[in-house]
Amino acid sequence: MAKPISIEVWNPSGKYRVVSTKSMPGTRWIKLLTGNDCRLEICTEKKTILSVDDILALIGDHCHGVIGQLTEDWGEVLFSALKRAGGTAFSNMAVGYNNVDVDAANRNGIAIGNTPGVLTETTAELAASLSVAAARRIVEADQFMRAGLYDGWLPHLFVGNLLKGQTVGVIGAGRIGSAYARMMIEGFKMNLIYFDLYQSTRLEKFVTAYGQFLKANGEQPVTWKRASSMEEVLREADVISLHPVLDKTTYHLINPERLAMMKKEAVLVNASRGPVIDEVALVEHLRANPMFRVGLDVFEDEPYMKPGLAEMKNAVVVPHIASASKWTREGMATLAALNVLGKIKGYPVWGNPNAVEPFLDEKAAPPPACPSIVNAKQLGLPSSKL
Repeated sequence: MAKPISIEVWNPSGKYRVVSTKSMPGTRWIKLLTGNDCRLEICTEKKTILSVDDILALIGDHCHGVIGQLTEDWGEVLFSALKRAGGTAFSNMAVGYNNVDVDAANRNGIAIGNTPGVLTETTAELAASLSVAAARRIVEADQFMRAGLYDGWLPHLFVGNLLKGQTVGVIGAGRIGSAYARMMIEGFKMNLIYFDLYQSTRLEKFVTAYGQFLKANGEQPVTWKRASSMEEVLREADVISLHPVLDKTTYHLINPERLAMMKKEAVLVNASRGPVIDEVALVEHLRANPMFRVGLDVFEDEPYMKPGLAEMKNAVVVPHIASASKWTREGMATLAALNVLGKIKGYPVWGNPNAVEPFLDEKAAPPPACPSIVNAKQLGLPSSKL
């Protein structure tokens, strides 16, 4: 017999049973569900990652919807169980859904929610933070200080890279990539080179206008360039930040050959998806090029790092915290809950999943819509006219 899963129950007499596989930040998401006649059960198990069997136990034989996490394996087993339990909705508390077998969800008629539109600035800020931390060797210096090794100022102590006037390279100039570029350009007066399949006209106009502002004030204007290839960015940029989607074409986008193209003192940042980088090759490159630095928020085999990466002093590594600002994480919880609630209530799907401000306004009731359902077309779900 399976071991019982510990839960916390809100609104026990609610008509609709909704399960959350993890406690999530904030309380608004709880109030929105319980205020709409949902019985909410929040898993309180201490395990970081729940197994498929754990989640099956949570679903049970009667469940209308589940809020889950990016670390969970949502495939045929779980979606068929949710369907048998009367469920119609699952939402990741994440913008990504690499953990979800969308075809399996479609076969079982389960709507898949995600939470875009609320992570842009927060993720860009973390990428910018990693850029500065790696360029200026902040983590190395912090560890040195805490170890009691500092006994006075020295001319060569933790000399890093100046960012002002250098070139920032962005691979993938979508919402997050463009936000990151603006931060680095306006914050450090860096020049821009970017590669994207689509022209980022708004970003180009921003850099042009900022360059004109600097020139009018007697400063060197910043410039922009749209590269014809990713390799051009790798060769020319001093700081490179990766912001592509993860698919077959971007798996190991950064490999030994492309690492070799970069400047010896370049900074590489990844706050997108771990498998974009061949992590074994990266460790070898860091070992062979001590002035090359990297800032990583994601890893190829999370939650693990490839052997040797943790020992690399020229690597800044953080545990997938790009979205970890209070406002963003509470917003993600709210959007995930509203995806499930909206499907249960039969609401249409919001027209623009990146324009989610109306759902996040705590002073007003959210629109009667699902903020973001990734398989809405496949399931034939109606679109909101709001």
